[in-house]
Amino acid sequence: MQSILIVGAGFAGAVHARQLAEAGYRCQVIDRRSHIAGNAFDEVLPNGIRVHRYGPHLFHTNNKGVVDWLQRFTEFVPYEHRVEALLADGRTLPMPINRRTLEGLFKVDLPTAAEAEQFLHSLAVPMEAPSNAAEYLLSQIGPDLTDLFFRPYTKKMWELDLEELDTSVVKRIPIRFDDEDRYFPNDQYQFMFKGGYTAAFERILDHPLISVDVGREFSKSMLNDYHYCFNSMPIDEYFDFTFGPLPYRSIRFHHRDVPAEEGAGTATTINFTDAGPRTRETDWSRIPDHLVHRTGRKTLTQEEPCDYVDNNMERYYPVKTSDGRYQAVYEKYKALAEKTNECGFIGRCGTYQYLDMHQVINQSLKHVNDWIERQK
Repeated sequence: MQSILIVGAGFAGAVHARQLAEAGYRCQVIDRRSHIAGNAFDEVLPNGIRVHRYGPHLFHTNNKGVVDWLQRFTEFVPYEHRVEALLADGRTLPMPINRRTLEGLFKVDLPTAAEAEQFLHSLAVPMEAPSNAAEYLLSQIGPDLTDLFFRPYTKKMWELDLEELDTSVVKRIPIRFDDEDRYFPNDQYQFMFKGGYTAAFERILDHPLISVDVGREFSKSMLNDYHYCFNSMPIDEYFDFTFGPLPYRSIRFHHRDVPAEEGAGTATTINFTDAGPRTRETDWSRIPDHLVHRTGRKTLTQEEPCDYVDNNMERYYPVKTSDGRYQAVYEKYKALAEKTNECGFIGRCGTYQYLDMHQVINQSLKHVNDWIERQK
């Protein structure tokens, strides 16, 4: 029986481990953190509220194959995410921008989606081929909305101006002309995992051919003991930063235990539009199955972006610039990896991508199943 080393107990590592074990491979999963589930790790606090330690993870997808695979390990609780932006006058308006956002901000009457679209087009600055995030937003919503909803938030989030960011960073956020206020309106499947993500990971990793060792650092000497390694560690770290470090943004989380009735707006997430250091606040009690025990208290969590170097090397978001300079560095690491026969790189940090959970699962299923098929 061949033994496989899997570095990282997040979604990428867990999916690889489960598929390999079911194909008859013995798997050793290690993680430098003290827990499984990676950035999706959640826990119930003494006040009865379930909190995601590394920020809100909200499952949404159109990929039925991913949903079918997950159903083997968890039940689902329906949940459609909504976000509001907090203005200087204390009001909250829907975010992403929709018809109600425009009416509330500009104090205009826009009875139909067509009139909202026409109004928004009147604000836009026509541009044939936007080359960065600023130009894209100006061409879609104009300077006032760009400067209110995107410029301060982006500067805090990335420590870069909109002009320095790739258009893909902001294209992920839709713009609506109707009253649709769901954050992921086009995704057929939107839910949370009943009982939390960590419990689902426990079931995914519950197989006689899978061993898990948390709080354990990877060392290249380990490769001598295994047939192959699937590695979700940062690819630049694996190659000793040969071409320099790949930058990431990180998040410091500030938790407040407050009375159950406290909190702005009505949405789970409140985005801040000011120039202060924090980007958003999550009210965990507004997510189904997260108010586990009623104690009259709840947790609000605010996020403060920072460089990963200033946050214990916690890497969350790869930095994507308009000139592609960091992607070019990653391509050099990728070329090195392709010459390595003993190790394959997986997950966000292994492939230097921003990936939603369903994308990680889908990518991992395809990657590991293809690898298993090649061994036959």
